Amino acid sequence: MTAREARQALEDGAVLVDVREPGEWSTGHAADAIHIPLTQLTEHLAELPADREIITVCRSGRRSATTATLLNRHGLRATNLGGGMTDWVAAGLPIVTAHSTPADDLDHPRHGSDDAHPTSGQ
Repeated sequence: MTAREARQALEDGAVLVDVREPGEWSTGHAADAIHIPLTQLTEHLAELPADREIITVCRSGRRSATTATLLNRHGLRATNLGGGMTDWVAAGLPIVTAHSTPADDLDHPRHGSDDAHPTSGQ
């Protein structure tokens, strides 16, 4: 799935799960993403919706491809965002960072803010 296809799927009700590590997450993530590092995924499987498409994302798409396969094996509907956040940013889609919305981590430690700020080249 491309970044633009993922954005449309999110608008249609899909859930975006970012499996990067916390340091990667803080450099910029999609506003509506749920942050579950791949190393903690099995502990949080029950939190993922069985009735919605799940799009997985990492930096380049490799870890999230593994994640999508794992989620599908557990009976969830998961698709990988090929190219990861690198392609999301290249497509000009909005991201939030720790610097652009400092309240995110306080108010929603595992969810992004609804106040996305477009950036480029990060």
